[in-house]
Amino acid sequence: MRPRVILFFSNFFLATGAALTVFVMLPFLSQFMAATSAGLVIAMGGVVALAGFPILPRIVTRYGAQQIALMCVLIELIALLALAAVPGGISGSLFVIVTLAMQPFAAYALDVLFEAAMSDKAAAGQERTEFLTASNLGTLIAPLVLAAVLDGTNDYVRVFAAAGAIIIPFLVLLAVRTLPSGRVPRPSHMEDTLVCMVKDPDLGAVTFAHFLLYLFYAWAPLYSPIFLHSVLGIPWSTLGWMFAVTVTPYVLLEYPAGWLADRFIGDKKLMYAGFVFAGAGLFLLGTLTSGSPIILILVILVGSRIGTSLIESMTEGHFFRRVSEEDVNSISVFRGIWPLANIIGPVAGSLLLSFGDYHSLFISTGAFLLIAGVVTTSLITDVR
Repeated sequence: MRPRVILFFSNFFLATGAALTVFVMLPFLSQFMAATSAGLVIAMGGVVALAGFPILPRIVTRYGAQQIALMCVLIELIALLALAAVPGGISGSLFVIVTLAMQPFAAYALDVLFEAAMSDKAAAGQERTEFLTASNLGTLIAPLVLAAVLDGTNDYVRVFAAAGAIIIPFLVLLAVRTLPSGRVPRPSHMEDTLVCMVKDPDLGAVTFAHFLLYLFYAWAPLYSPIFLHSVLGIPWSTLGWMFAVTVTPYVLLEYPAGWLADRFIGDKKLMYAGFVFAGAGLFLLGTLTSGSPIILILVILVGSRIGTSLIESMTEGHFFRRVSEEDVNSISVFRGIWPLANIIGPVAGSLLLSFGDYHSLFISTGAFLLIAGVVTTSLITDVR
C-alpha cells in the first residue's frame, strides 16, 4: 500500500474517532457537573495541547513523526477505553482532557508525514484536498455511527468504546510500514510571530479568519448536540442522520469553491459569504424552540456548514498561496490555532452559559462570528 493511501485512511479513522468524541463530550460530562464546569474541563484539553505544541516539533524531530503519531493515538485509545470502563466525574474529566490533548498532536504528526509523502509538489493543492476529503468523510460517517451506537439511549460510554475501536485501524496502518519522514518546522517565538503579523496585515487577517473558523468548530459541535437533544428533545436517532446531512457541504463544496476562487472571483467574496452563512446559522440556532420543525433546524445547520466549508477552503487556499513551506513562523502559528480555539471557545461558552442559556449562547456567538468575520475579511488583500 502506497504511503499516500495509508495516510488517507489513517486520516479518515482519526477524524471519525475525533468527531464521535466531540459530539458527546459535553453531554457526558454534564451528567456529573454543570455545563459551565464541563466546558472548562474541555478547555483544559486545549490548554494541555497548547502547552505541548511548542515542543512538539523537537520531539517529532528526535523520534520521528510516525512514532509520535502512533504514541499519541495509543494514548488516546487508552483514555477512550478508560472512559468507557470507568465513567465518573473525576476520572471522566481526566481522560477527556487526555483525549482532547492527543488529537491535535496526532493530526500534526500526520500532517508532517503527508508533506513528506506528496508525490508532486506542483500538485500540492490537489493532494491536500484529497487528504482533507478523508477527514471530511470521517466527519460525515461519525454521526451515523453515533446514532447506531446509542440506539435511543444516553449511554455515552458506548460512544467512547466505539471511538476507541475506530482508531485501532489507524495504529495498524501506521505500524505495518515505515513511511517517508519530512522536514519538521521549528516552533516560532511569540515576538517573531507578532512582528510577522504586524508587518503583513493580509497574513494576519487570514490567520485570524482561520482562528474564527476554529472557534465555530469549538462552539457548534460541542453545544449544538446537547442543545438539540436535551433542550429541544430531539432523539439521537434523528440527530444522527441530521448531523450526517449537515456536514455534506464539506465534501461537496470545498473543491469547487477553491476552483472558483482560483480562476474567477478570488477568495474574498466567498469568504464574506462563508462568514455570513456561518454566523447567521449559529445566531438562528438560538431562536429555535421545541416546536420548531425538523426541516427548519436542518436547513439552519446545513446553511452554517455551507458557510464554514467556504471559510475553510478560502483561508487554507489564501494562506498557503501567500507563504512557502520554508515560512515556518507563519505555518506553525496556523497549525497551532486548533488548541488555542479549544481553550477560548469552551471558556467563552461557559461564561455565556453562566449568565444565560443556550439560546443566548448561540445568538451571542453567531453575532460575534458574523461581525468579526466580515471585518477580518475586509482586511484581506484579494488576488482578483
